[in-house]
Amino acid sequence: MPVALLALAISAFGIGTTEFVMMGLLPNVAGDLGTSVPTAGHLVSAYALGVVVGAPLLTALGSRVPRKRMLLLLMALFTVGNLASALAPGYGWLLAGRVLAGLPHGAFFGVGAVVAARLVRPDRQARAVATMFLGLTVANVLGVPAATLLGQHLGWRATFLVVTAIGLAALAALARLVPDLPVDGRQGLGRELRALGRPQVLLGLLTAVLGFAGVFAVYSYLASMTTEVMGFGESTVTIVLALFGIGMTAGALAAGPLTDRAPRPTLYGSLAALAVTLVAFRLTVHVPWLALVTVVVLGAVGFMTTTPLQMLVMEKAKDAPTLASASNHSAFNLANAGGAWAGGAAVAAGWGWTSPALVGAALAAAGLAIAVTAGLLDRRETRTGTPHEPSPVVARGALVTGDAGVREPASPASGS
Repeated sequence: MPVALLALAISAFGIGTTEFVMMGLLPNVAGDLGTSVPTAGHLVSAYALGVVVGAPLLTALGSRVPRKRMLLLLMALFTVGNLASALAPGYGWLLAGRVLAGLPHGAFFGVGAVVAARLVRPDRQARAVATMFLGLTVANVLGVPAATLLGQHLGWRATFLVVTAIGLAALAALARLVPDLPVDGRQGLGRELRALGRPQVLLGLLTAVLGFAGVFAVYSYLASMTTEVMGFGESTVTIVLALFGIGMTAGALAAGPLTDRAPRPTLYGSLAALAVTLVAFRLTVHVPWLALVTVVVLGAVGFMTTTPLQMLVMEKAKDAPTLASASNHSAFNLANAGGAWAGGAAVAAGWGWTSPALVGAALAAAGLAIAVTAGLLDRRETRTGTPHEPSPVVARGALVTGDAGVREPASPASGS
């Protein structure tokens, strides 16, 4: 794999750390700023709001900016947002800093996915995108627990200063390792918007919203399940969350080669496995060791959905994939918020701490139904002779990097 993917993975590691670390720092932030924990919880929503708004907005504004420069600008904005959070004098300023840090999240992953795919041969594009996402999963295994521990001992501001340092390191890596990639001269906002409005793209985004919501219906309440149902102490919560992160990493590693071989079957299989695992979790959660095994499997099958969804959305957006790719991350964050709300509603209704698992299974099944509908539409287009274009990055020719540098293949079909 090209060394440039390392720069994208480092960036993803920083973004993943700052996205999820606030959940573990809420008591510290609330105590320091003199507010309640529920009020401090709005800092989590503020970041998600930044992602949902920033993904389409910043991608649209940067549609004609060269890809490497766009990545540097987005990572710079992310770094400034975290520095502003570290130096925030009060709750309102911290809230603004979280929104600012979240704005470039979706746009960075959207542009980064297109760049990653252009760095390799067509038959390895999904693996390249999965490698970038690997930084996000490793953040949940190492970054979030370490940053939470740091914040608990040295104060929450120290956590955001460290993430700021990671942002600076990512900027240096992007500047040094990512090659200059020109923007297609035909590409513009109008073209990107038309691609975003294609039925297959919209179905892909809807699949992400519903299917991935099944993961967060449970993940959002995993800490409470650990203490209230599994019978572990509070000190075990970090271990359980790390096990979920290990599962995510395994899922990301498996998703790349599987998606390169068969994207739709990989998506169908991961969503079906997610629904089954969530139903099983309702039972295994009462047996501690089985519960821990299921948590790992849940992380794996849940995150296996992300790479095929990303690649299918990029493919269906054809020759203007960047806005659709970025909007996919808005969809994932809507899934986070929607899944957490649906799982919480089940608990609030008195259905018990295990009820979010069944809610998540229903959401995953709904996502699978949408994905199958999109697949049937694909087959109908094939039967009726609708032109079936290859992935946009393949159609324009992949930029292949190796130890010797960057080169342009004669054609995608050459496989060079």
